[in-house]
Amino acid sequence: MQIGVPKETKDQEFRVGLSPGSVRALTAQGHEVFVETQAGAGAGFTDADYEQAGAAIAATAKATWDRDLIVKVKEPLPQEYDFLQKGQLLFTYLHLAADRRLTEHLLSCGVTAIAYETVELPDRRLPLLAPMSVIAGRLSVQFGARYLERQQGGRGVLLGGIPGVPAGRVVVLGGGVVGTEAARIAVGMGAQVTILDVNIDRLSYLETIFGSRVELLYSSAAQIEAAVLDADLLIGAVLVLAQKAPILVSRDLVQQMRSGSVIVDVAVDQGGCIETVRPTSHSQPTYVEAGVVHYGVPNMPGAVPWTATQALNNSTLPYVLKLANFGMAALDKDPILAKGLNVQNHHLIHPAVQQVFPDLVQ
Repeated sequence: MQIGVPKETKDQEFRVGLSPGSVRALTAQGHEVFVETQAGAGAGFTDADYEQAGAAIAATAKATWDRDLIVKVKEPLPQEYDFLQKGQLLFTYLHLAADRRLTEHLLSCGVTAIAYETVELPDRRLPLLAPMSVIAGRLSVQFGARYLERQQGGRGVLLGGIPGVPAGRVVVLGGGVVGTEAARIAVGMGAQVTILDVNIDRLSYLETIFGSRVELLYSSAAQIEAAVLDADLLIGAVLVLAQKAPILVSRDLVQQMRSGSVIVDVAVDQGGCIETVRPTSHSQPTYVEAGVVHYGVPNMPGAVPWTATQALNNSTLPYVLKLANFGMAALDKDPILAKGLNVQNHHLIHPAVQQVFPDLVQ
């Protein structure tokens, strides 16, 4: 099979769909891989690295996209829509619930679109979302600590505090992978940490990890309000599979937060769980509303592309190999991969995405 690896076009997105190591694994099985020139440069991989792994370097985006299987990191942007074609396999993060325009285009062009974030194991774990969730969770505190600095617009709080001065308060909405990793870093920095979640079993599990170092609360409207108003750093870490995140923090509540506090909403790629958050970019990551610094970059792991690309490939490569070896038949052979199918033959397939766009279901 011919496989195309385009250079990502999202603002300062330096990750790449396949690492040279993954290319080597594919070419060893007889597949042809076409990597757009400089596609891996931001992650530390040169064109020569890819050539040594057996790839051909494509001089243009069009030459890269004109292949049977396209492996990316982020969703196609409008400038890439014309490259999509009927009969093509697209394997990447899609997050369609937050992007009606992309959903409509995928349906109209006839591409088969498989989303990393909806590939699902029998125990409901999301193996291709997890590695980026780990990174995003850890970065959320790293970035939050930076923007709490006075020079960055924050209120000048050191999350770890010092003897005689209280540590900063970090409130995490959601105790999944993102929330757990955010708490892990915040605890390591010495912050006072609270996690809110609606799953009592998950809260019990988190107690085995953190013990008394983290306050674990059931996520009710009253508990959220009390925690948010006391937060120096508020992290949105809510995930509803393939659907828009629920709004847990209203605009009115944000307006009551302390001036100079910081919000980092990792759920922004699924619409966000904090009403005042909108998507930003690595070039312009923050804005201030109601005196609160908002960070809404939807591709946070793109800030650490060397780590993120390899972490992503560790998880995606087995599925890429199946698609390369068997084409669409891979979905029949692997029910876990089949869960990732979002669009096929002009039809919206994934049930959760269908719920978001019922008018697009045929």
